[in-house]
Amino acid sequence: MMRLIRAELFKLRTTNTWWLFAVATVVSTTVVLVVNCVNAHALLGTLDQYLTAHSHGNAVADMPPEFLARLTAEWTSGHDVVTQAATIFTSGQLIGVLLACLLGIVLITGEYHHQTATTTFVLTPRRTVVVASKLVTAIFVAALSWVVSTVISLVAGVAFLSNQGYSSQLDHWSVVRAVLLNLAAYALWAVFGIGLGAVIRSQLAATVTATVLYLAGTAAAASFFELINTYVIKHDWVLTAQVIVPSVASAVMVSPAKTFTESPSQWVGAAVLIGYGIAAGPIGMLLLRRRDVA
Repeated sequence: MMRLIRAELFKLRTTNTWWLFAVATVVSTTVVLVVNCVNAHALLGTLDQYLTAHSHGNAVADMPPEFLARLTAEWTSGHDVVTQAATIFTSGQLIGVLLACLLGIVLITGEYHHQTATTTFVLTPRRTVVVASKLVTAIFVAALSWVVSTVISLVAGVAFLSNQGYSSQLDHWSVVRAVLLNLAAYALWAVFGIGLGAVIRSQLAATVTATVLYLAGTAAAASFFELINTYVIKHDWVLTAQVIVPSVASAVMVSPAKTFTESPSQWVGAAVLIGYGIAAGPIGMLLLRRRDVA
């Protein structure tokens, strides 16, 4: 197993794969980080404006305590500094988990794309061990990508929050939890990529499928479940059900605030994503064990 893992890492180190994924990780994290900081700058410290805009012309000081508490709670959900800090510190996830998925796909489909599968399985007849080594490698490299993106986000994010007059917010468990769950998202998407690469052995077809499903998944899920809720089943749980889409579950898992109307708790997103990861790994192993190489 260790020799196979070292072999997989050697393949990544000695080809263009490692620096392409490294550059994509750094660039995507930086771009999303800038966007999140700009949004946070616009949202932080706007409680007075929000209350004034929703007080129907009455002075904030004259508002009933219950009404003031409700407005404050509405604003706090998604706009407070803790939520913004969690969003900034997990900036790498938006594209990072897709890259982790693509890495898993490349590790599996590369054997067929470069026609090395026959040699690999002749030298290591136990295909389960081969797939397991690729799973471990994908998770390890995805974790490295998480480290890179998190370091960039933390350094820039802490500096930004300090400039805005806030502390790092790392003493809040919800912020730390979001960062740690982000690591889990990277690992689970890497495993998902292994499973998808086993199902679709064409490297081009698998990468295109994963990219389209991820980038269009959130918008398509929101539209589909909204239509179902409007015209078929008018219940709140229908909107909540869109968490079954992997990209939506990933976003829900790391966000302390609601990511959409009727958004479930973070643990629900984590459970859905873990479910996909648990299913993808064994399915990938089963398919590669039973399929002919040719």
